[in-house]
Amino acid sequence: MDLEAVRTFVAVAETGRFQKAAADLAITQQAVSKRIAALERSLGVRLYTRAPRGAELTIDGQAFLPHARELLRVADRASASVRPGRRPLRVDVLASRSAQSNLMRGFHRAHPEIDLDVLMLFDIESAVAAIRSGTIDASFRAVAAPGRPLPEDIASVRVLDEPLQLLTGPAHALAGARSVTVAQLTGHRIWMPGIAPGTEWGAYYDDLVAEFGLTIEATGPNFGSDALLDTIADTPALATFMGEHTRLIWPAGHGLRRIPVTDPTPVYPHSLLWRRDNPHPALATLRAHLAAATGGHDAAGTWAPGWATSR
Repeated sequence: MDLEAVRTFVAVAETGRFQKAAADLAITQQAVSKRIAALERSLGVRLYTRAPRGAELTIDGQAFLPHARELLRVADRASASVRPGRRPLRVDVLASRSAQSNLMRGFHRAHPEIDLDVLMLFDIESAVAAIRSGTIDASFRAVAAPGRPLPEDIASVRVLDEPLQLLTGPAHALAGARSVTVAQLTGHRIWMPGIAPGTEWGAYYDDLVAEFGLTIEATGPNFGSDALLDTIADTPALATFMGEHTRLIWPAGHGLRRIPVTDPTPVYPHSLLWRRDNPHPALATLRAHLAAATGGHDAAGTWAPGWATSR
């Protein structure tokens, strides 16, 4: 059913005259007549009769009028649901306790009037596909992993360099250190069961190993952060890396230590990705917030892989 014809029918019913409805709709009186005639043909009934006082609804027109008004209300609600700025901004973060999630919480505190949907996708291919299809508006990722350039319609900007820290149990040989250099980590077993081949964080740790000769093990199933923390607390021979802004909770009896890494400090490069033609106004607000809330990149004394980009 032609919604413009339905809208014209309701306008005539409310004004009582074809001429007045035409003026309200900013079309010609002839266009009003054509729309009403087309609607009558599609319904198979007469909706109006001409009278000295203007257009009068027939019995069928009176029966159709409340339904026509409801059709227009539903159409207006449907249009409003996808109008830029009317739906929530949908943003992908890697994990609920990650630095990316922390950035989004800061954005929400600064802009509580903006509705948000925060979700978690696994790999960069899924995130890019979701951005391109319009399923999400933006994603936080490390960009761009070797051999996987972003499509031309995807933009990115580096928003945060997150320092890595060493996490050890109380009996680890480095547990008492106030800080450790990268060179001091040589020969120590760093357990990272969450590393998945083909992911951008997998590429990051591959480059870290190649650059500094570290021993990073990804053996065994990944049972999640709780199992990782339990193992690190109970196994003196193992340590792990954790982002400085990652927020995890563990029992006080674990006695875990978070130790800064220096000379240089490895930083994980978080970037925001979005589709270049995305019109959602809150996306620009998010980008401006991140630009103001985060510091610079490639600071002296830090290391990031050569493929990390700040474009």
